[in-house]
Amino acid sequence: MEDKKINTLGTDKAANPAFQKTKSSKTSETRKTTNLKAETMVSKPAKAAEKTVKAAAKPAKRKPAASKTVKSATAKKKADVKTESTNAAKTAKEEVAAVSINETAIAAKGNDDLFLFHEGTNYRVYNYLGSKPEKRGGKNGVIFRVWAPAARSISVVGAFNEWDRTINPMSRVSKKGVFEAFIEDINEYDLYKYSIETPDKQLVLKADPYAYHMETRPDTASRFYDISGFKWGDGAWSNYKKSHPLFENPVNIYEIHAGSWKRYPDDNCFEYAKLADELITYVKEMGYTHIELMPMTEYPLDDSWGYQVTGYYAPTSRYGSPKDFMTFIDKCHRAGVGVIMDWVPAHFPKDEHGLIEFDGTPCYEYSDPLKREHKEWGTLIFDYGRNEVKSFLISNAVYWIDKFHIDGLRVDAVASMLYLDYSKKPGQWRPNAKGGNENLEAVEFFKELNQAVLENYPETLMIAEESTAWPLVTKPGYLGGLGFNFKWNMGWMNDMLEYMQLDPIVRQHYQKNITFSFHYAFSENYVLPISHDEVVHGKKSLISKMPGNYDQQFAGVRAFLGYMMAHPGKKLLFMGSEFGQIKEWDYKSALDWSLLEFARHSELKDYVASLNRFYLDNSPLWQVDTSWDGFKWISNDDNTQNIISFRRIDKAGNEIIILCNFAPVLRENYRIGAPNKGEYAEVFNSDSTQFGGWGNGNKGIIKTEDVPMHGYSQSIVLKVPPMSTVFFKCKRNEEKK
Repeated sequence: MEDKKINTLGTDKAANPAFQKTKSSKTSETRKTTNLKAETMVSKPAKAAEKTVKAAAKPAKRKPAASKTVKSATAKKKADVKTESTNAAKTAKEEVAAVSINETAIAAKGNDDLFLFHEGTNYRVYNYLGSKPEKRGGKNGVIFRVWAPAARSISVVGAFNEWDRTINPMSRVSKKGVFEAFIEDINEYDLYKYSIETPDKQLVLKADPYAYHMETRPDTASRFYDISGFKWGDGAWSNYKKSHPLFENPVNIYEIHAGSWKRYPDDNCFEYAKLADELITYVKEMGYTHIELMPMTEYPLDDSWGYQVTGYYAPTSRYGSPKDFMTFIDKCHRAGVGVIMDWVPAHFPKDEHGLIEFDGTPCYEYSDPLKREHKEWGTLIFDYGRNEVKSFLISNAVYWIDKFHIDGLRVDAVASMLYLDYSKKPGQWRPNAKGGNENLEAVEFFKELNQAVLENYPETLMIAEESTAWPLVTKPGYLGGLGFNFKWNMGWMNDMLEYMQLDPIVRQHYQKNITFSFHYAFSENYVLPISHDEVVHGKKSLISKMPGNYDQQFAGVRAFLGYMMAHPGKKLLFMGSEFGQIKEWDYKSALDWSLLEFARHSELKDYVASLNRFYLDNSPLWQVDTSWDGFKWISNDDNTQNIISFRRIDKAGNEIIILCNFAPVLRENYRIGAPNKGEYAEVFNSDSTQFGGWGNGNKGIIKTEDVPMHGYSQSIVLKVPPMSTVFFKCKRNEEKK
């Protein structure tokens, strides 16, 4: 995660009735905020549901909407929060009741959830905290629980009690700060917040950190929502994952931003159902194995792309309800497509309704000012040494896998968590107890996180976006590693994109850019990423990075993607790159699908689909991705002609020879060593006319000659197309060296 726009949301308390010491019943319709962009990215069903949701916000008309989310009401009377009783004696009694310990409730519960939560080892605390349906004394209602250790008092306020904090005070049920309240007659989609009295007797309104559903921005209340009862139909997918280990099978990921992949003609975003119908068909046709979604947790600022989260347990309501998101994932699985989600435990924004100083004091964030903030992002850093924060975050990772059947988490900005001096100058950070710059608490957090996930869900992809040379990222914690099972190969990405942007004339001086990654290719379990971060903020789209004329740019993309598919490691490509999106990605608009009306763009799309299928069909390209057993060089030193050649090998010894030419020059009679004596054939060529190329290549059988080359007793002579990647197979093996 880099270069994200910052949310500097503030609140005008002086003008905000929610913070006034009066008991007005009807004042301003909405609480005002500043500097918060409210884009019009709302789906059609959301707009249709608007009136129903408005009605649901009124005490006299609280029936849940038949249409399930999204658009928030503008007249829901949140401003009617009644902050103080005029009866001083009554207020004093409520304060005493709120801070008293409900020992009976603790005993009845057995204290297991609370004990483990405070120990930092309750990895399913979402089943306890938050708002849950419950029956008490024969009455149906909802139990609300929240952790706010420094709070003097807390009340649940919402549309159901006209936002009056005197009606539903909470009782403290643990000495370390968990409060609860049971409230009858709560309907699904009812709005609520916690009115928290801070140690200095100020009142703050907070969304529920464990809420399953939230309002759509710019509104910020939580909604009561029961996620139980969804009927999953992905049992076959679950069985498939168990029988197909990740490391020994193809993983080819299509990364998307849900709000800007495609849109309706009126520029409204697809809802989850429409996205599923359109995206799954496309992904299957293109030959991808997984979809990776940029963050789908609730966030207030569109500009952040989802990387500044305020609702960690709530799928964003921009596109529908939590069960709509479950349906999206279920449909993906039924079609044989895995779903990975970007997850952001590195930091959180300063929006007042969110986690910042949740009880009036540093609660989820570090209290140490030298550890507390990412100033360049305007965000706060989680306190990875605090037990309750660990329970919150690790439970959140487990939650998405347990309740939503997510197949993997791509953990954002890992480097920012690992280093105390990340983007900080001398004097802005403090060394750890050992004198180093490592955040030892974050290191332990990662070990516990990955152990908790992978011991319970071993088929899950836990992918680190880690941009430094931190060792053993994908090795188990007991071996000193962080415990992830995959890591983005940022070094490969930076080297290759730098190389591909060079004029081919000077590439001979940068041969190391296309060969150096093989020195460390098997030190970790890698994903090769061409992600959203590489096509924004002046970096240009993938095709626009390529030098040369129009046709040469397309040839460059084809050659690069062919090389990428042949390189050891799993694959990831950001949406639009597969058909030659020309402009940079912009979250405010859909991709330029109209480009497919032009031949070169449609041919590039066909090339990527064919390349993806070729990858899936050929086990040498993916079965041994993590050791030298699956890779052998033929030639890596022909820098004067910008050519490399190598072999990929599967467990059975089947292999493919790959030759990459990164010069726009046809090479005739180019000789390379051949590992086997016999007959070879060209099996895939990026220069095919089918894909918009010039049609240069090798027709028919290529027989080996008894001319030693590159350490082999025999060799083959090839016609090497300009700016291309070409794949060869041995069709008849007479003799192995």
